[in-house]
Amino acid sequence: MTALTTRNIRVSVETFYKPEYSRPVEGKFIFAYRVTIENLGTHPVKLLRRHWIISDSTGSVREVKGDGVIGEQPIIEPGASHQYVSWCNFYTELGSMHGTYLMQNLNDHNHFEAEIPRFTLLAPFKLN
Repeated sequence: MTALTTRNIRVSVETFYKPEYSRPVEGKFIFAYRVTIENLGTHPVKLLRRHWIISDSTGSVREVKGDGVIGEQPIIEPGASHQYVSWCNFYTELGSMHGTYLMQNLNDHNHFEAEIPRFTLLAPFKLN
């Protein structure tokens, strides 16, 4: 698991290779990831937007931007967390992702970015 804290927002990521959806001989590798966003601060925050940078081992880079996460813009109270699972497809058995969440402090309404740590997605058979 990889984790990073920015302005009292801790983002942790755990990854999973999904062999049941992957087709390595066709160059299709599917990975799932579980993100936990914890509010370590004293004010509630709202997750407004996401920005992902997705890279594979060929050097290909994609960016994904959009509102919220999996169709939600969660409010995270102090001491609470929000968790979700999503997925990403790759054309290689090795890739990485990182990015930011645009957050809003609901006390003063200021916006700030919480960093999503870089994490690696690796098909387990590549470890042998």
